[in-house]
Amino acid sequence: MRRFVSYAPALAVSLTILLALVLVPRIAQRASFAATRARVTLARQVLSDEDILHRIDLATTMLAESVLPSVVHIDVRSGRERRVFGGATGAGWVFDEQGHIVTNAHVVDHADAILVQFYDGRVEPAQVKGLDRSTDVAVLEVDDASGLIALPRASGVIPRQGQTVFAFGSPFGFKFSMSRGLISGLGRSPAGAIEFGGSTNFIQTDAAVNPGNSGGPLIDVSGRVIGMNVAIATGKDTDGTTEGQSAGISFAIPLSTVEYVAEQLIAGREPSRGFLGISLPGMPSTFVPDESFRGTGVYVPEVVAGGPAEAAGIRSGDIIVRIDGERTQEVPVLQSVIASKRPGQVVSVEFWREGEGIMSVELTVGEMTARERKAQTGRGALVRFGLQVADSDAGPQIVGVFPRSIADRLGFAQGDFITEISGKPVQSAEDVWVALADAGFLVGDEVPVTVETADGEVRRVTIELPR
Repeated sequence: MRRFVSYAPALAVSLTILLALVLVPRIAQRASFAATRARVTLARQVLSDEDILHRIDLATTMLAESVLPSVVHIDVRSGRERRVFGGATGAGWVFDEQGHIVTNAHVVDHADAILVQFYDGRVEPAQVKGLDRSTDVAVLEVDDASGLIALPRASGVIPRQGQTVFAFGSPFGFKFSMSRGLISGLGRSPAGAIEFGGSTNFIQTDAAVNPGNSGGPLIDVSGRVIGMNVAIATGKDTDGTTEGQSAGISFAIPLSTVEYVAEQLIAGREPSRGFLGISLPGMPSTFVPDESFRGTGVYVPEVVAGGPAEAAGIRSGDIIVRIDGERTQEVPVLQSVIASKRPGQVVSVEFWREGEGIMSVELTVGEMTARERKAQTGRGALVRFGLQVADSDAGPQIVGVFPRSIADRLGFAQGDFITEISGKPVQSAEDVWVALADAGFLVGDEVPVTVETADGEVRRVTIELPR
């Protein structure tokens, strides 16, 4: 008897599987589309109902509206064959409504002609009212001050890490540009960002700053100046430079320094400097010899007799940690903080003393003379060149040559004597530092130096600091 085999169940199963393979993905896809559309509809509805982003956007555009009319583009023309700084453009901002514009000294140094362009398109010739290379602050003056709008300044306000800031300027010649970032750090001292031996204590930001931003204002969320753009760090040069392209690290001069220097330049005075009255260690970073101290600060090896520090009760061996609330974790920062204070100003100094811990005193800032200031900056420049000079019975003597430094490559040797700077005799180490400052060594000019060896051999060497 033949068996009859039915294929109907198998066929039904196959059809079911086939339909599932075809229809289920389509159904799932449609469900996914519907879910996506629902999310989009909800998101659009929330954006329509919630205006927080619109308010942030409006606040940012209003900040630009309030700041840009006070920002200027600076075009510098110079007949110098070799410029210290590359580029012929920069930025600045209206300091007051009497025609004074603030910018970086390196933007206008050695300029033969300066043109200032305002946001409304007006172009005016400008003259250098005064400049201070050690802080990289310059003041320009335009003849026609009509219609100028001064930028508000956050005077007396200490910037804080994490604060939102905006940088204005002319990066790569793109005039009246604006970028946004945060204050990444405070009290920075990038070695190459300013004149050798000059003041530092910079604000570090991640706002995009490029060549052409120099001299432009750094603005807070209230539209007030808190600093002035001066330099950037690049992947090639993390010490700080006024050239190169932004790598997310830029520096600005604090407003307290800019204001103090600018006001003196406008008054026609050579900027004075605050004086603390201590002999600082001859090294750029923190030096704490006492292991019982836990923290950062500047060790005081010696207190100047009769100086402000001695009068306030600070002693040799103390470690200064703050001045008026600003941390002084490095020697250059301490120098810059006190240099930005007005002589006669009373400041609060916090310091650590062995066996007594953190103490605080009120100190009346003294005044550093012009010669002392030149000596300080000249000494710093010479150290970065690779030489240490000290007084001896036979005159200023080289007591240290740093290995692999420029001085080392030029053949300077420990024990040599420096007898002349730019053809003029020098009698002391201070004479050497001051003469170098006067000769333009600090800004990259070539300076002839006469050196006499211990054997009486005399040679002349031309020295300069590369930029």
